[in-house]
Amino acid sequence: MDRQEQTEFLLDHYENPRHKEPMSGDGVVMAKGGNPGCGDVVKIYLKVNGSRRAVVTFEGEGCTISQASASYLSEFASGKTLDELTKLDYDDLIDALGRELVTQRTRCATLSLDTLRAAIRKRERETEAAARDARHQ
Repeated sequence: MDRQEQTEFLLDHYENPRHKEPMSGDGVVMAKGGNPGCGDVVKIYLKVNGSRRAVVTFEGEGCTISQASASYLSEFASGKTLDELTKLDYDDLIDALGRELVTQRTRCATLSLDTLRAAIRKRERETEAAARDARHQ
C-alpha cells in the first residue's frame, strides 16, 4: 500500500469501526488496556466458539491510530484460533496498519494487540481454574 492507501485504510477503520460493540454471555472475557500518554482506552472482548475459533469485539476511545488498530485487529482476529492469535506479533500488526504512518505512534498502534493478549491470558487462567474446580468436585 502507498501512503495514501494506508491513510484511507486507517481512516476507514476509524470512521467505520468493525466489531465495535460489547459482548456478554458465558465464556466471554474482557480485558481493558490504556495508554495514559494520550488517553487511549480499549476494551477487548474475547469468546471462543464451539469450533475453537475466536470471536473478538472491542469498545474504546482515543486517537485515530489506536481505534483503527482495534477495529482492524477485531476483524482480523475473528475466526482465528487462539494459537494463531498468539503468533501475531507487533510487526505483523504495524505492517498491516501501515508502518510508515504508525512508526512514531507504536504504543497507540499496538495497544489493541497488548489488550488482546491480556484477554487470551485471562481466558487461559479462567479455563484452567474451571478445570481444577471440576476435578475437585
